[in-house]
Amino acid sequence: MLRRFLALPRKQKQFVAMAADYVLLVLAFWSALVVRFETLRPDLDGYGWQMLAAPVLAIPVFVRLGLYRAVVRFMEGTVVFVVAGGVTVSVLLLAAGIALTHTPGLSRGVLAIYWLLAIVYVGATRFLARSFVVRSERGPDVRKRVVIYGAGSAGMQLASALRAGREYAPLALCDDNPALQRTDVAGLRVYSPDSLERLVASKRIDEVLLAIPSLTRARRAEIIERLEGLHCRVKLVPGMADVVDGRISVDAIREIEIEDLLGRESAAPDPQLLSQCVTGKVVLVSGAGGSIGSELCRQLVLLRPLRLVLMDLTEFALYSIDQELSSLCAARKLRVEVVPLLGSVSHQRRNQMIMTSFSVQTVYHAAAYKHVPLVEHNPIEGLRNNAVATRCMAEAALAAGVETFVLISTDKAVRPTNVMGASKRLSELILQALARSGAKTRFCMVRFGNVLGSSGSVVPLFRKQIASGGPITLTHPEITRYFMTIPEAAQLVIQAGAMGQGGEVYVLDMGKPVKIIDLARRMVHLSGLELRDEQHPDGDIAIEIVGLRPGEKLYEELLIGEHVEGTTHPLIMRAYEHEVPWAVLRDHLANLEDACQAFDYERVLALLQSMVQEYAPARHGDGKLLWRAFARLPGAGVALH
Repeated sequence: MLRRFLALPRKQKQFVAMAADYVLLVLAFWSALVVRFETLRPDLDGYGWQMLAAPVLAIPVFVRLGLYRAVVRFMEGTVVFVVAGGVTVSVLLLAAGIALTHTPGLSRGVLAIYWLLAIVYVGATRFLARSFVVRSERGPDVRKRVVIYGAGSAGMQLASALRAGREYAPLALCDDNPALQRTDVAGLRVYSPDSLERLVASKRIDEVLLAIPSLTRARRAEIIERLEGLHCRVKLVPGMADVVDGRISVDAIREIEIEDLLGRESAAPDPQLLSQCVTGKVVLVSGAGGSIGSELCRQLVLLRPLRLVLMDLTEFALYSIDQELSSLCAARKLRVEVVPLLGSVSHQRRNQMIMTSFSVQTVYHAAAYKHVPLVEHNPIEGLRNNAVATRCMAEAALAAGVETFVLISTDKAVRPTNVMGASKRLSELILQALARSGAKTRFCMVRFGNVLGSSGSVVPLFRKQIASGGPITLTHPEITRYFMTIPEAAQLVIQAGAMGQGGEVYVLDMGKPVKIIDLARRMVHLSGLELRDEQHPDGDIAIEIVGLRPGEKLYEELLIGEHVEGTTHPLIMRAYEHEVPWAVLRDHLANLEDACQAFDYERVLALLQSMVQEYAPARHGDGKLLWRAFARLPGAGVALH
């Protein structure tokens, strides 16, 4: 029946509402007589015309005030003020009518009681109707039972928004502020954080929603750590400012990310450093479709370069970032020419033609193979793409008169145990040698650790494994890594690239290293699940140790030596490390390219070790070098190059 009524046209539903209000107002006047004269059969003599006139006067006022335009399912508490205003005006008109007719013997108390009862009757029916409509649309209540952590304005607005939704049922609020505890906010009782464990058990809570958008990252990490022991899924909700600005929707409740666990605070960027090599200039980004390269492009285009040249070998990746940047420029009204170029960065002559034709002034070289096991299995292709191609790009930049060349390096270049790390350290040595040879182009390198959300990142892998019921695969119980968000890394790269005179290695402050097994445990707990181990054999998710991957290190480092100094930016340091003169390095590189062309793995390894003195290749249990073992596989000359 209710569904049929909801399906009626808008005009018909408004007519039904007016008819219902007419009956309610008549009933309110009769109730006023009953209360005033304390009898269920009041004498209507002299009051009959007033009983009929009251709704006739009130309903047009309601229409004028917009009461019947309000959508019942989205009706809020402000409707009470509309009803009260309409009833007040109608009572004043009725009192004026009574005064004009000089009707004797009428009680003024009846009008006062009618005024109050009319507001209650009409207002209460609105909220009852809203409750019925919401329940009818929702059907059986299968919503997730949640506690909202944060009883401030964000928590209050969230509770109201979730009540009208179909996914979450807010049952309580929690807040650190003692002044709010044991009070009711938005119709929900506010509890102390110490009561959460009991609350989760007694109310069978499915999730805890953290709704304090103004928190610092450090404080948010503290609260999340406290919530871990609840064995209840924990999620974060957006700030209302983001909802109002249209950046996210009110139901954009998200999972806990690793940056929420780290509690790392980012430093405010230096506008001068950001714009120095970008604004009004022609900028080229190699590897523009990759994790770091694409984020660099997003931030660079907002700094309004004259032209942004994108280079990538992968067609779809290049297409995707080109489309995204074009949409971004249109939305922000940015007059930036975006030029997508498909091809390999190992073609020096083409690189030079591109840089010369487009008058490139700044290059961010992010193109590289970065997956350690894959490069370890394909060492020659890894060296060609990472080190040889860097030389091609650098020499092309020199010939084209590029002002600034910034290499995106990695912490795996420090005392490398794998080909990928050694190839990136060789890339650093190449740029340092070119810078010391009197090059006009200013070469610099920016070294940092893992970025969150990049392709192959451990966090999405763990989340996928948790969602599928486990197990979580971990290479070693003691493995640790540094982490940084992609946007923060890209922003710091741009700023570091504007520093120095040339040949510098800049190291980003990655904060404290994270033990990966602790990260895995926290992700399990914050998903509302139990870790399966010896103490909890009936747990939900197990952690399986599978052994280190080829070339993988237990601990990553950011510095080769201890010679490091700060810069004008608190999160950027300058490292002083050994270099190889260009005259020496050039001959070794020529020999390396010849060995790669001949697929002479033994010679390639020897040359790589002679150029990168810190390179200590990982070994098998039998003492054999891992990639030598792969090189000797049948067909290795084809499969591994």
